[in-house]
Amino acid sequence: MAERRSRGWWRRARGSRRGRRHVRALPAVLITAAVVVPLTAAAARPGIPAPAPAVLAPLTPATLEQAYAVNRADAARASRMAAAHGDRHRAAAERELADPSRDLLAFDGRGAGRAVEVFGDLARADRVAVLVPGSDTSLDTFGRFRAGAAALHRLLPGNTGTGPRTAVVAWLGYTTPGTVSPAVLTPGRAGEAAPALAQFLRGLRAVTAPDARFTLLCHSYGTVVCGRAAPHLDVSDLVLLGSPGTGAQSAAGLGTRARVWAARGADDWVADVPHVSADLFGTTVGLGADPLSPAFGARVFAAGSGGHSDYFRPGSPSLANIARIVVGAVGEVTGG
Repeated sequence: MAERRSRGWWRRARGSRRGRRHVRALPAVLITAAVVVPLTAAAARPGIPAPAPAVLAPLTPATLEQAYAVNRADAARASRMAAAHGDRHRAAAERELADPSRDLLAFDGRGAGRAVEVFGDLARADRVAVLVPGSDTSLDTFGRFRAGAAALHRLLPGNTGTGPRTAVVAWLGYTTPGTVSPAVLTPGRAGEAAPALAQFLRGLRAVTAPDARFTLLCHSYGTVVCGRAAPHLDVSDLVLLGSPGTGAQSAAGLGTRARVWAARGADDWVADVPHVSADLFGTTVGLGADPLSPAFGARVFAAGSGGHSDYFRPGSPSLANIARIVVGAVGEVTGG
């Protein structure tokens, strides 16, 4: 829950002139660290035993249920291995993923872990929303990530027989950086994750209806991942939530034909992150222009008073607007 802890620090720091100077100075400290302190994914959670991901048949509507079952079985096995290793927290998280009610499209318990969960009937969906998480998301914190996906799915029409049929996919398909870490200020992890995201979305096309429309919902550092992948994605809408920058200087610079949306809650600390980008000693540091700025050219919508982790909070203006975008009711989206 590092994002929520760090949010409290930013709130206190913003309350004074000295605090604001410290807020602006912090990126400089992290920039220095990003240049001189290399990070590796393995450092996040070393030594937790887990099985290698299962080798599955190519995804089709006919193989979907088999994939769910195999991945649940892998999660159960990983839970037992983690428990034997003495990591009760990881074991509990994986045991929840193994529940028969969960539809896991992918699972990998190694290291920080990766998982993809589906809400709804993916094979029959007319509209599909794919969530891409930001920093500090792992198997240990997957519960809070999937809670947002579940809240969106409950709000979407079409699950009671009216309106377009919908499905929501929570995609933890990369090793996310820590909120307070050098890696979060560079596009390095995004560069590694973008090809995986593009490949995943291409694979989904083999499962869904041929004319299904996809919306990509990207949060925090996940907007950097989506920005890198954007030229290679067949999506109708690209939604940037609490973005520190995408690596692009404008919506046009993302190289996508999708409608580009952006929102930021009034209490989101990411508003204080400087939107800069520079090359230092061969490393790109900073994530570029603010997607909410008029010059960026995104469609800005209302997110209410929420903080950095509140975009999918039930009853929030942001969640209501996200649902409208997913179902194509763009004329009903309220402005920011």
